[in-house]
Amino acid sequence: MAIRKIARMGHPVLRQKARELTVTEILSPEMTSLLQDMIDTMNDYGGIGLAAPQIYEPIAVAIVDYQEDHPRYAEQTQKQDKAAENSSLPFTIVFNPKVTVLDATEQSYWEGCLSVPELRGWVTRPKKIQIDYLDIKARPKTVIAEGFLATVFQHELDHLDGVLYIDRVKNEVGQTKLAFEEEYSRYWAKGSEEDENDEVDVDQLSEEDDLE
Repeated sequence: MAIRKIARMGHPVLRQKARELTVTEILSPEMTSLLQDMIDTMNDYGGIGLAAPQIYEPIAVAIVDYQEDHPRYAEQTQKQDKAAENSSLPFTIVFNPKVTVLDATEQSYWEGCLSVPELRGWVTRPKKIQIDYLDIKARPKTVIAEGFLATVFQHELDHLDGVLYIDRVKNEVGQTKLAFEEEYSRYWAKGSEEDENDEVDVDQLSEEDDLE
């Protein structure tokens, strides 16, 4: 298969609403090939999730591969998600997902994105969600995600609506938490943030931060 180029912020494909797929499309050989490209690309870039628009395919499919014992995230998830109903799950492919908020309690994490390189932003999202979707065999499925996993899903599925994480960074004059990675590592990472949540990246793994 192939490692695809990642679309970066500013390209129109990242602002399009992704088209939903038919059952025939989901079951097609072409989709199997595209999914393998997505997996290869995600693994090559060291991510834990990827949405099709990030590789210039404006269709409603995303992949998530996150475990709470992930070596780069174990400390954060063990601390933050002990009471979570579902804080990790096996590799998952979601087609035509629909998100329902189950617990609107706010939680915040530093997020980064392959499509927004060299930046980090402090993003607040609902704590617990339900995702209804079609799986790789076009069967209806449901997953409930809580804690950091809920953030991972919301980050990836935002791409299908043409939304980037920077759109959700609270923009207050003099208080906007948006940083270049070097400054993030120097001034914000490793416990320098006083908020109740730890700093963790969503789909971009930083070489400068040991916890990622």
